[in-house]
Amino acid sequence: MGDLDRILSVLGELRRRLIRIAFVLAPLFGFLITFELRPFSLRVGAWQLPLAYPYPSLFYNVTAQVFGALRAWVLPSGVTLLNVGVGDSVIVQLEIGFLLTLILGMPWIVHEAGAFLFPALRKNERELLRRIGIPATLLFAAGTLLGILYLTPLTFRLLFAYVAAMGSAPVVGIESFVEFSLLYSLAFGIAFELPVFVYGLTRLGVVSADAWVRHWRGAVIGSLVFGMIVTPDNSGITMLLVATPMIALYFAGVFFAGRWERQRRTPRPVALGV
Repeated sequence: MGDLDRILSVLGELRRRLIRIAFVLAPLFGFLITFELRPFSLRVGAWQLPLAYPYPSLFYNVTAQVFGALRAWVLPSGVTLLNVGVGDSVIVQLEIGFLLTLILGMPWIVHEAGAFLFPALRKNERELLRRIGIPATLLFAAGTLLGILYLTPLTFRLLFAYVAAMGSAPVVGIESFVEFSLLYSLAFGIAFELPVFVYGLTRLGVVSADAWVRHWRGAVIGSLVFGMIVTPDNSGITMLLVATPMIALYFAGVFFAGRWERQRRTPRPVALGV
């Protein structure tokens, strides 16, 4: 098989995997923007189980319900949300639906991506992916939940404290509110992947643990730059709130990478036969 045939074969396989992903994500996205979840309770003995069933609703759909929950949890009391542009509400629903589709469909995306990449990986690389797959997923979920449940509301309270000190009206556009909340929370999810990244490169032999320690200053600067890029506002407060846990997570990754190197260098005792 020539080089062109190999390239065409790879592109054909990539196209097949993307189509399989689209077949799952497109119906999921359609459901989120055309159905609402109506709650009901089911009695099982002495227990009341809260459940929900889908009901067609083009306007008050799942994305609108998520927006309402986000507003109630994240936005400080006394702050008014404004629909500044005519189509802001539509854009907000599409943004929330797209993000929820990615989150809910991520296991399928990872499965298809792994099936596409595994034939090209060496044995140690496949083993590494199996080992870090679950921790990486859990860290991303933990970082995103920490961001949306605690750090994003805290950031809004801090920023609107400055608004109150300036005597300005506490208002925010719904599109700005959603973009800030989602991007800021996702930034924490991405930041929590840093220990996996550091540990994985050390396991693959690309970067030694000592090299991570020597270049800690660059990691600090990189964390600050990342916090500046991913935060959608221009204040240094949000940048520091993202960069500070990233720096701590970097050193956590360095610790586990160094421990793995020490374990690898330590000779295992050989059992002697009687």
